[in-house]
Amino acid sequence: MKLTVIGQWGGYPKAGEASSGYLLEHNGFKLLLDCGSGVLSNLQNHVEATDLDALLLSHYHPDHVADIGVLQHALLIQYFLGKNNGTLPVYAHAEDKNGFHSLTYKELMKANEYNSQSTLSIGPFTVTFIKTKHPVPCFGMRIEADGKSIFYTADTAYLESFVSFGKDADLLLCECNFYGEMDASNAGHMTSLDAGKLAMKTNVKRLILTHLPHFGDLEQLVTEAKSLYKGEVLLAQKDMELII
Repeated sequence: MKLTVIGQWGGYPKAGEASSGYLLEHNGFKLLLDCGSGVLSNLQNHVEATDLDALLLSHYHPDHVADIGVLQHALLIQYFLGKNNGTLPVYAHAEDKNGFHSLTYKELMKANEYNSQSTLSIGPFTVTFIKTKHPVPCFGMRIEADGKSIFYTADTAYLESFVSFGKDADLLLCECNFYGEMDASNAGHMTSLDAGKLAMKTNVKRLILTHLPHFGDLEQLVTEAKSLYKGEVLLAQKDMELII
């Protein structure tokens, strides 16, 4: 599997960058994971919108779905130009009915529902889900292909249930919106120490910190996570490519 970071900021994008969005590729299949503000612009540095085979969404906060509308318009414009004849499947939860129904657009995008009991086959990927602790319904996910696995926490406070769900994953793509000694739980987010603890307990091979804050020294997040987890820790960065 190849993972490309399209956007890594929490809340809103830094100038010239994007909030949450990740491109996952395997055997020629292209899966976009979340579609926050700025994602469509940055995505085109790697693939065209019409090259996507599927879209998978964790929840409906704007920093994860803000570019859905412009993605729909991109598909529509390319349809009129004769370069798009397919329907993009979008996988999302339906606990927000309005958000879910907004994903289906003409014949160009079709919403498909998942829940915490779902096991989806999306191209070469097998995806399972776990509900997170966040102010709105949100789901983390484990994505597997050919014996390799990624645990994407999406947005959440720390939960012990993540440990068995993410056990021995090859990559933990973990939200890290707060510094170590801050109170992140009430906001439905994790600190660097939470991320380090989760990586340690799940015994993952690599930890990527994402959904980053707009304040402080981001390298401090790495240092704090490493105080608990002794494996490789990296900050997500725009256009970062990882082979799993």
